[in-house]
Amino acid sequence: MPAESILPASKMSSTQTMASSSVELVQLDELPILRVHNDCATALIALQGAQVLEFVPRGERAIIWLSEQAAFKRGQSIRGGIPICWPWFGELARNPAPVRAALSAGNAPAHGLVRTQTWLLESIVDQPALTQIVLRYPTAELSASWPHPVDLTLTISIGATLRLQLATRNIGDATLALTQALHSYFAISDIRQIEIDGFENSTYIDTLQDWREFPQHGTIRIDGEVDRIYRQVPGHIQLRDAGWQRAIHLRTHSSTSAVVWNPHIEKSKRLSQFAADAWQRMLCIESANVMDDSVVLAAGDEHVLDVEIWSERANT
Repeated sequence: MPAESILPASKMSSTQTMASSSVELVQLDELPILRVHNDCATALIALQGAQVLEFVPRGERAIIWLSEQAAFKRGQSIRGGIPICWPWFGELARNPAPVRAALSAGNAPAHGLVRTQTWLLESIVDQPALTQIVLRYPTAELSASWPHPVDLTLTISIGATLRLQLATRNIGDATLALTQALHSYFAISDIRQIEIDGFENSTYIDTLQDWREFPQHGTIRIDGEVDRIYRQVPGHIQLRDAGWQRAIHLRTHSSTSAVVWNPHIEKSKRLSQFAADAWQRMLCIESANVMDDSVVLAAGDEHVLDVEIWSERANT
């Protein structure tokens, strides 16, 4: 199947061409978007939230799922892609005490403070088979409610694989605790035809069963709403899709927790920017540092949450 953009070019208006011929700054409704095209893949990245919206390897189907009802409005999170959850994941109240204490005032939106804020484009390195983009969050804007000096960057490498490196460096004098996740939505043929390998020796906290902990036995299959926080997760996870005869691979570094989420039928009816049947076409596997896997940074320390994503043809 030829590569297809999730968002047709007719929906975008080009506002400026960057120095590189394969990276353009375009406008999609209210949001500026980076459109990347090289010899290996195409991609879309929203500057709001530093959110990867699309990754399509050349000649293949899209790997990253974006809702058909996604809205591109300033100050609103976009349904799908890879949102960044930082400096906490989920509800702040469910986070470890040191993470909760880091917020000194103000609101505590779910999944942290940076998902709907505009990041700054720091650099582009472009080669025929690899485009690397570095985005930096203007962390001085957080000082009123989250007064912790940090340097926060996301490096996105687009080639035969998609690699994201979320780097947090503590440039303050005090120790800092945080949780985080790369909230990846994956495109699949049908939720009933997928299996996930790599969690066989993990335990998980089931948020739908009073946050109790269970051991994972064998391969994960989805037959209802799922919202699980996995612990002791290995560095390589495989999402096997029988319908599209492919396997999506995730290789992570500096992360031993992951979240598996699918809203299934009933919850889908209550979600914004989400078609009633969209649960069949997506699955979230979020590379994370949450719960006991929270990040603690002494003054001067840096942590890099690193995930690489690719697909392979498979006889599943």
